[in-house]
Amino acid sequence: MVLGPRGPGRVGRRRIIFVAPRSPTANAWRDLGPGPAAYDANSYTPAGMSTLAIILIVIAVILTLALVGGLLATRKRAQAGAADYSRHVAAADQALEQARAADRGWDRALLEDAARSALSEQHPDFAYDGLHLVLVDDRPGIDEDRAQFAAVGSGGERRVVLVRGAAGWSAEHAG
Repeated sequence: MVLGPRGPGRVGRRRIIFVAPRSPTANAWRDLGPGPAAYDANSYTPAGMSTLAIILIVIAVILTLALVGGLLATRKRAQAGAADYSRHVAAADQALEQARAADRGWDRALLEDAARSALSEQHPDFAYDGLHLVLVDDRPGIDEDRAQFAAVGSGGERRVVLVRGAAGWSAEHAG
């Protein structure tokens, strides 16, 4: 036996103490419908979502928005810089080929003279503003070395392929 506020009782039995309401508004909760005791424990389903589900949905929405925003920004940047990009790549390629030619001991003046003479022989009408080294093919030995120039002018572009032999540089193709 356990001695409680209402007298002796049994061990393990819960007692519910009912207290009379103190004001008329205290009974307002009864007008909302039946209390929890009216629901069957097996048929009760929560109407709301769990906190974890809400957090996961919010994180998924934020990640989706970040992905879409990143894709749009990348596309906009790519469209804005497409012309500059190709020009910078061409300049970098040209600088790389010039550095490669200088590193291998090739004389740039001799290469340009051979390219100019090939252009004047094969295309005497073509006027060009600049002669750009665009490709250096340095193979073992000197008989298989090649260099490619691009002559750029108002009439377009002509490519000159030079090969190195025992006598020096000569034009293989100028077109």
